[in-house]
Amino acid sequence: MYNCIIFDIDGTLLDNETAILLSLQRIVQEELNKNLSLDELRFSLGIPSEVSLRQLGINNILDSCIKWNKYFKEYTHHVKIFDGIKDTLIKLNEMKILTGIVTSKTREEFLNDFAVLDLNEYFKFVVCADDTEKHKPNPDPILHFLKQSGANKSKSIYIGDTKYDMECAFGAGVDFALALWGAKSSAGINANYILEHPKQILELIKTSIA
Repeated sequence: MYNCIIFDIDGTLLDNETAILLSLQRIVQEELNKNLSLDELRFSLGIPSEVSLRQLGINNILDSCIKWNKYFKEYTHHVKIFDGIKDTLIKLNEMKILTGIVTSKTREEFLNDFAVLDLNEYFKFVVCADDTEKHKPNPDPILHFLKQSGANKSKSIYIGDTKYDMECAFGAGVDFALALWGAKSSAGINANYILEHPKQILELIKTSIA
């Protein structure tokens, strides 16, 4: 049975896709003088900011990351906690289930974008992009989490919304559940579980590992 639930942030705990993409769209316009659609920028979801910027051909990485964080704050009215997440976290904590985070956000981004939403108390361990040399889809972030927390990988499951999350989980030897409320589609993702609502996370606790 699972006794450790590891969460991604973007598209899993937080509905912040629009804010991320709109702020990135401004960066691309400024740095590359290109008008890319939000769909063309969607590849950036789930990977570190620096990786996304390099893939776009932006060389001014440090300044662009600073501007991205600044612009993101201007779109925070688009950001919300997914319905059902907080209630689910409260119940998991009442059940003494270890809950943690593995995110592609840097520690600064985590503190600026997530820590202000009053969810921190539910997570004892948080692994950010700064904590490992390699990032999702590489398994190192989850392996680092397992080492830091002492969690048993056979009793742990990672919940995310992208193929990067799936590959990171499977590479680390833990099961993966797709957060369909953020992913919106399961195409190309071979998850152990496909969850349509956060409350279904509670059912995983009662699910025996095959």
